[in-house]
Amino acid sequence: MVGKRKIPGIKNYRGPAGGWGALKATATAVREQMETIKAPLTLLRTNQPDGFDCPGCAWPDKEHRSTFQFCENGAKAVTWEATSKRVRPDFFESHTVTSLLEHSDYELENLGRLTHPLAYDKETDTFRAIEWQDAFHRIGEILRELPPDAVEFYTSGRASNEAAFLYQLFAREYGTNNFPDCSNMCHEATSVGLPRSIGIGKGTVSLDDFDECELIIAIGHNPGTNHPRMMGTLHEASRRKVPIMVFNPLRERALERFADPQNMIEMATYGSTRIASSYFQVKAGGDAAAIKGIMKSLLEMEESVGDVLDHDFINRHTVGFDELVDDLAATKWSDIEAVSGIGRSDLEMVAAAYAKSSATIVSYGMGVTQHNQGTANVRLICDLLMLRGNFGKPGAGICPLRGHSNVQGNRTVGITERPDASFLENLEHVFGFEAPKKQGHDAVQAMQSMVRRDSKALFCLGGNFAVALPDPAQSYQAMRALDLSVHVATKLNRSHLLVGKETYLFPCLGRTEQDIQRSGPQSVTVEDSMSMVHASAGKLQPASEHLKSEPAIVAGIAANALPESNVPWNDLVADYDNIRDLIEKTIPGFDDYNDRIRVPGGFRMPLPPTERKWETPSGKAEFYVFDGLRADKKVHGDDVLRLVTIRSHDQYNTTIYAMDDRYRGVFGRRDVLFMSKSDLQDRGLQQGDLVNIETVSDGEALHYDGLTAIEYSIAPGTIAAYYPEANRLVPLDYIDKDSGTPSYKSIPVRVRRAGESTA
Repeated sequence: MVGKRKIPGIKNYRGPAGGWGALKATATAVREQMETIKAPLTLLRTNQPDGFDCPGCAWPDKEHRSTFQFCENGAKAVTWEATSKRVRPDFFESHTVTSLLEHSDYELENLGRLTHPLAYDKETDTFRAIEWQDAFHRIGEILRELPPDAVEFYTSGRASNEAAFLYQLFAREYGTNNFPDCSNMCHEATSVGLPRSIGIGKGTVSLDDFDECELIIAIGHNPGTNHPRMMGTLHEASRRKVPIMVFNPLRERALERFADPQNMIEMATYGSTRIASSYFQVKAGGDAAAIKGIMKSLLEMEESVGDVLDHDFINRHTVGFDELVDDLAATKWSDIEAVSGIGRSDLEMVAAAYAKSSATIVSYGMGVTQHNQGTANVRLICDLLMLRGNFGKPGAGICPLRGHSNVQGNRTVGITERPDASFLENLEHVFGFEAPKKQGHDAVQAMQSMVRRDSKALFCLGGNFAVALPDPAQSYQAMRALDLSVHVATKLNRSHLLVGKETYLFPCLGRTEQDIQRSGPQSVTVEDSMSMVHASAGKLQPASEHLKSEPAIVAGIAANALPESNVPWNDLVADYDNIRDLIEKTIPGFDDYNDRIRVPGGFRMPLPPTERKWETPSGKAEFYVFDGLRADKKVHGDDVLRLVTIRSHDQYNTTIYAMDDRYRGVFGRRDVLFMSKSDLQDRGLQQGDLVNIETVSDGEALHYDGLTAIEYSIAPGTIAAYYPEANRLVPLDYIDKDSGTPSYKSIPVRVRRAGESTA
């Protein structure tokens, strides 16, 4: 995969994804983070009916009699949270915030679990322990003095339904819809695009559909790293001879070969299973062109041989078909090939396989959504599926691969800056206050407001807000100018150290830990990426007796900030059944909530498209026309490349577990730039050369200097570097205008040998 010149930390990885390498990595994570006696029992409770939901990815649980329901990266997430390492107040006495900022992101989180509530002391430049009630009282005082729209309420996708519902209730009674959240930075194009096409912002497939499908088209995702439990599903599909057609700029080992650690024969024989039956290395930003090419081929096949399109579905269930046909007819094959980087014959081959399949699933990830045309990409996938009626039948549908374990559930219970009128009406009816109607801020808008100094306070329910966003030069400075920042977390991260005038750091219970409230042990609930809602109950002793649950922290601040509130905050936290009763009264689909989560596996939220019901303005599924192949005006010049940011295999979102990226052959380092052989040659470079990158932008020049170029199997015209380090190259306003999602996967840049001018 990589070139021949020897570079420190760079070597070929020849094995499959999974297999013995995954088991060894799991053992290493256990050894470094947990007591070896406690670890096996903890891991075996992961994703079990009477255990806790993995704090990692949102892939659903498979109902089979497997030995375990966790993967390598899930084990890393669990051991990272359940670590025996502790960061107590005495640590901060000898470590100033300024000195801690010199640590890497990996080093900060690897310090261990936070144990006490902390407040920043400017005089000593340290965090100091504070009593919970003193902190809640002071935060309440500050919030009562601020205009509600000057406060930003950020949410990480790991927050439970109960915590997220209380959080949105608090913020809306306070008076704002400012809900920047992690979905804004990953799958907001899904949340915006799918409702316009099919009437709901969620995927439509279940795990059972993967057992019945005849074709899987996988676009823009790397499941071996970002949602590894999906690999078991793909492994099963491949072994029953289902074609899996992959579109991705990089060759990813998990999409090529996988050895299932639960398959005794593969493990004993060191064998593996081929995953992708066909692999197409689409250029970054070329997804729309590729999808249009497949659809254009389908229409040409319909003209020549007939019986390709599902005309009954199109006529009965859709609008806009004729406009789509006209646009595809006007789109030139030469443009499709140039923009996608894929030849016509290959796209025709995909179309032929699709025409042959009576049940097709299209799965996609952030390689589709994190573009300045991300919403268009999502809607075009819907177009492709609608042409052959692949909604509302077994084995078919759309499968957006959301990352964090409850990012979808957060949205379901109200974490959105764009609430619909019916939700607000229900909220007002149940709780008796006037909910704010003005659209709030998404993540980028929140940071832009902070940069302008319009927003004065930030409350982060988990996450690593500033590090996850583009343009750290602006974002970090804006964080430091806040009047108030409040962070709820299990571990220390860089955003916590970007202290404002007053900063509070609150340690919370992890997903793996017992949550004991006044009425006894509590369960929380989460919603996976296939709309299944189920209970999660931690079993471990908390890392400290001073921890509070996320619902308790939210309620504690709300009770102090809203002294006249009619919401019984303390009673709700005493028994989470009370919170779920209110969710049931407020949000459709949660009927008999408390009863249904006590059934192993939980229940599925309503998905009208699976019944061919379309909650769109027209009452039908709506075809979308992506006019021609619009070029990005910021991209010009023959030497301009498209940079995509990627996660390493030892990473989950901004959390870096270690410094290796095993499947890509990178060990002990992250300062590398993946380039194709032809792009290296065109610039007179070879593997191992130091290079500088500059963003092609009309605004302030953004640079990332001193990376080591390595040769990799990646689409020509596309290069890749690690996230979040490469966020310094993403302008804060370089977004998908429909969804507000930053364009982390299509940054126009120039690359030069270090020391050469990029002018």
